[in-house]
Amino acid sequence: MNIVKVLDAKGLACPMPIVKTKKAINEIESGEVLEIHTTDKGAINDLTAWTKSGGHDLLNFEEENGILKFWIKKG
Repeated sequence: MNIVKVLDAKGLACPMPIVKTKKAINEIESGEVLEIHTTDKGAINDLTAWTKSGGHDLLNFEEENGILKFWIKKG
């Protein structure tokens, strides 16, 4: 995976993880991967839906020690 940017959105409540993700995805090139770390459980549904509606690919998602990690490939 070609991760070019890591977004730390830990401790932020909805809708901030999505707002920060949108800003970060605009800073990378098509085909590059953004890694997001958040503690907001709502981000699972929010980021999944946002990724799909934005034409991006959710490559992977995992939870590790209460931190949700997402990898989104910019479309």
